[in-house]
Amino acid sequence: MAETTDELRETVRRRYAEAAVTVTAGGSSCCGDEAATTLELDDVFGSALYTQLDRSDLPVAAVAASLGCGNPTAVADLHEGERVLDLGSGGGIDVLLSAKRVGGTGFAYGVDMTTEMLDLARVNAAKAGATNVDFLQGTIEDIPLPDGAVDVVISNCVINLSTDKPAVLAEMFRVLSPGGRIGISDVVAEDHLTADQRAERGEYVGCIAGALSHREYLDGLAAVGFAEATVEFTHPVADQMHGAIIRATKPAGGTRSRAAGCCSPVDASSCCEPEAKVDCCHTSDATAGQPASCGCR
Repeated sequence: MAETTDELRETVRRRYAEAAVTVTAGGSSCCGDEAATTLELDDVFGSALYTQLDRSDLPVAAVAASLGCGNPTAVADLHEGERVLDLGSGGGIDVLLSAKRVGGTGFAYGVDMTTEMLDLARVNAAKAGATNVDFLQGTIEDIPLPDGAVDVVISNCVINLSTDKPAVLAEMFRVLSPGGRIGISDVVAEDHLTADQRAERGEYVGCIAGALSHREYLDGLAAVGFAEATVEFTHPVADQMHGAIIRATKPAGGTRSRAAGCCSPVDASSCCEPEAKVDCCHTSDATAGQPASCGCR
């Protein structure tokens, strides 16, 4: 029997809580490998995707708790003074690396729903002597930060685990300042794979079954207002599924869309923020001259 949305979220939370406990006790765990106990995993998931230089100055538990499929701090091209948010920050490796890159005039936030991971991340931050960081408890579908709070959003193999990906994309857009950008590592499927075919290749909590396709990512980012979106495959993680780098920017002057995607003309006034511009499109089969759908920008 298929799991409900709430059951899937609880399964994900429990898996990563167990990973945090394992790391704290001196071992490690990883997407798709419950039996892993060593700090170094492989070239598909984990700390091996970071350079030795990145790893050398971090607490060993922060490195051990890296369960991602890339190195988003490298692809986001962070600069001194920027404000960065890491979605699903886990043991804190990407937050701590971001904090170093943005320096004392910048700031790095991490958001995670797992108490055990947050506890581990805060210990790691203290060990690293990082003072320009903060770890917040919350979900990536409802980020506990105000509009326009950050300049960059990063994430490492977490969006595929969300049960409401349109909400995640809309929240990223909301918390970014105008002109802000995303630099995300995630698992992405080739376009021809159906949801069932993705599920055949791996578990949801193993970062495989819940992955978006290349086209779904691009369409989802465009639907909430992002521009210049790209999805670049970097390495295979399963048959016809890849670790990928996702980049996009929030246009200067961009406003938040409450709805991820187009809404009906009737609902246009309620699905967009008051200050947002409502764009409606017409098609040849629209009835009575009414627009076929509307969206926010």
